[in-house]
Amino acid sequence: MKIKRTISFIAVLLLLVACKTNPFTGEKNLNFVSNDQLFPSSFQQYDQFLSEHEVIRGTSEARMINRVGERIKTAAERFLNANGYQGFLKDFEWEYNLVKDDAVNAFAMPGGKIVFFTGILDVAESETGIAVVMAHEIAHALADHGAQRMSAAQLQQLGAVAGSVALSGKSQQTQQIFAQAYGLGSQVGVMLPFSRSHESEADRIGLTLMAIAGYDPDEAPELWKRMASKNDGQAPPEFLSTHPSNQTRINNLQKWAPEAKAEARKYGVTGL
Repeated sequence: MKIKRTISFIAVLLLLVACKTNPFTGEKNLNFVSNDQLFPSSFQQYDQFLSEHEVIRGTSEARMINRVGERIKTAAERFLNANGYQGFLKDFEWEYNLVKDDAVNAFAMPGGKIVFFTGILDVAESETGIAVVMAHEIAHALADHGAQRMSAAQLQQLGAVAGSVALSGKSQQTQQIFAQAYGLGSQVGVMLPFSRSHESEADRIGLTLMAIAGYDPDEAPELWKRMASKNDGQAPPEFLSTHPSNQTRINNLQKWAPEAKAEARKYGVTGL
């Protein structure tokens, strides 16, 4: 009983003290992994990834990836500085690389390390399409989504430990049933929705960043229409996915684009 109380106390304490304000939403987010802990490991993993893959350099596409990344980063700096978050990016080390791979994908590592696969270029079609993807990935990095996922995973593990301790006097069958039920329930009921919320948040923040950078946010739902056409019938049901469905994203992006344009006008960006 004392162990269970101790675990519960630790969990509550973590939830109370381990929060960080998202500068784009103003919300408090679960996060007990500091940049000092996370960024060095992230940078090392990024360098390792690049060493194991073919990085495209010096081409017009590679230069475009870097150019768009710098414009979105500058837009983020403008937003953060204007909203009282000077110095927010001091530990970030921005880098944007194009990697030869047919996967229709891009990803961001904590601390500002971005990878685009060549397979996504045809779907993007243009610099504005690249900006949609780039702004989304940069938004992930800025919103500390990597650290939040790690924090949530730690709480998930803590819950499993607490359950095991509580059932320590029960039969092995009972413990196995709990482990299976907890694993499935926490994954489908908590972790997957948590991941989908991050994707939607990155979509919304990304629209604002690309608009401030001078890119038309109306291109975002058009890109996802192309993505839906390419991936027709291949995606799992939304409730079993880490990402919202293509249609959900299209609907949200269409709804959020006007507010992104309105935000950009505060920075003198008009005519989008």
